[in-house]
This record gives sequence, structure tokens and C-alpha cells, in this order.
Amino acid sequence: MTATKNTILGIVILAVGCLTILAFVYRADLQLIWLTIRLNPKHAFGDAPPPTPPDYTDTAHWAALPDRKDPADSTPRGAVDLQTAAAADVFFIHPTTFLSRDAWNQSLDDEATNRMTDQIVMLGQASVFNGCCRVYAPRYRQATLAAFYATGDNGRQPLDLAFQDVVTAFRYYIAHFNEGRPFILASHSQGSRHADLLVRQEIIQTDLMHQLIAAYLVGFPLDANNGLAVCDSATQTGCQVTWNTVGPDADDLFVSPTNICVNPLTWRADTTRAVHAANLGAVNLVSDNTHEIGVADAQCLDGRLYVSEIRSNRYGARPLGRDNYHVFDYALFYVNIRQNAEARVDTFLRQRN
Repeated sequence: MTATKNTILGIVILAVGCLTILAFVYRADLQLIWLTIRLNPKHAFGDAPPPTPPDYTDTAHWAALPDRKDPADSTPRGAVDLQTAAAADVFFIHPTTFLSRDAWNQSLDDEATNRMTDQIVMLGQASVFNGCCRVYAPRYRQATLAAFYATGDNGRQPLDLAFQDVVTAFRYYIAHFNEGRPFILASHSQGSRHADLLVRQEIIQTDLMHQLIAAYLVGFPLDANNGLAVCDSATQTGCQVTWNTVGPDADDLFVSPTNICVNPLTWRADTTRAVHAANLGAVNLVSDNTHEIGVADAQCLDGRLYVSEIRSNRYGARPLGRDNYHVFDYALFYVNIRQNAEARVDTFLRQRN
């Protein structure tokens, strides 16, 4: 009996040890599962009225405007904010920053969410375009993260509501701010889901195609069905780029050979690997304003952008799972994106003149 008890105890200890190791190895994946469960609102979408719609005549309903001091004006060391003299604009649609189970869509007076949008996204993503363009970034009643994992109306309707705000903001931008200037459409994650639809419904086969420099629809699985050509060179205009950054041990999120992947180190839509030396600088402005050369390599495979190794300790967060670098889609290639946006604007202006 003692031997049997010892055997059972040994099996239990071994099992606990294995589970502990697995929990450590897959802690980022488990964190994502926990996060999505924790953020699922307790009520159905239709059981509560939506938040008050935005009023885009109110500057408080914009996260970034070129004539106002805001985090999108920030620059890495050695760069300059050139919005005052810029000949082009960028309309930037921010990713999900609403992490709440209280509602399916953000209320625009939610100060904590707005602060996250400003101090993380405007600072670390939208700012990449202030060397080429005046930055316009609307706030909108974004869907909470759980909407992407929900089924039925709880998944579709919060995203549809958010998209309608984006359409309203874009039309307001065109009517009141743009004045016929060329523009870049840029976005990340949830914002790129909306931007993809915006291209299809508001830009393709309209006069705005003559003003569109390029679309940077980063961090969402997209095919080319919005009608916009896929960029295949660093100075091509009237086209779109996107990528989803992962490491070698990432799960199969966003894996599909039909997904667009344009390498932000080569600006080609092929499977050629760009080595670390091609990376002109990763920038994590949330941390500080320095940039590090050669932090990440990049290769497009199976519709995703693979990084073999990140050579920095500033990019450790993995909220979407093990080896998923989603939150650093812009930061890991910041200087390359900044220089590329400037090059595309210059090319567009020369061609137009």
C-alpha cells in the first residue's frame, strides 16, 4: 500500500510539475485566453443603449490634430515633427484600447481609454507619420476586445457601430480638413479592419483615389479584396501595405496564404528575408525616444511577417500570445516606416506635378 501511495504521489508531483512548466512556457497564450474571458461584457449588445455618437466638430473627439499639441507630435531622437510644413495628410485609425467588460463599445468620455489611446498609440504609432504628413486621428466608439471573439450580434454589431463612426470621421475630415490635399490612410489592428472597409466603400472608384498616396493597414489579416493594389516597391503609390509580426513559435493566429504581407524592411510582397542590418531603427517611444538599429529581421511567409530574433529587451510584451509581436507592428520597424512614408509622399508629389 505504501508503495502504491508513493507511486500515486510521484505521479501527482510529476503532473503538477509538467503543468507548471507548460503554464510557464505557454503563459502568454493562457494570458490571452484569460484576458478575453475577463473582458467579455456581462450583457448582450442589444440589452444596453450604445454610447453617445461622436461630434467631430468637437476637437476633444480627435486623438490627434496637426494644429494642436498632442502625443502624435512626438519624434525619436534626431527626427523632426514637420506637420506645419507638410504637403500631405495622414488619416490614422487607432487599434483597440478599450479593455472593459462594462460595454461593447467605448464611450468617448472614457478618460482612461482615451489616455491609453493617446499615450500609447498616438505616441508610438501615429507619430511615425509626422515627418511627412499632418496627422488626423479620430476617436471613435471602438469595439471592446471581446467583440473579436464573440459570435452573432455580440461580435458583428459592436464592430459595425465602430466602423460607422470611422466613416463619419473620414467624411468630416475630407469635407472640413483635407482641402484637396494628398493623404495617407494608416491604421493598426481594429483600426485596419475598419480602414479596409473604408477603402472599399469610400475611396475605391471615387475621386479620392487621385489623392490617396498609400494605405498602411497594419496588424489585421487582410486580403486584396478591397480593390486596392498591393505595394511591391518602396515608392509605389496608390497601393496598400500590411503585415502581422510574429516569432517562430507563434500560434496560427492570422495564418493564411491569402493574407497580404508586405515586408517593411524591403517593401516587397515576396518571401525574401531581410536581415537585421536592413532594420534602420526600432523605436519604443512609450519607453524613451532612442532608436536601436538592427533589432529585428523580417520575412513574409504564409501571410504573416516572421521575425527570427528580437535583439533588444524593450519589446517583451506578448498580450496576444507566445511569440506574437502584434503590439510592436509599428515599433519594431519605426524608422523604416517613417522614411518610407516620406519617400512615397515625395514620389506622389513629383508625379502629380
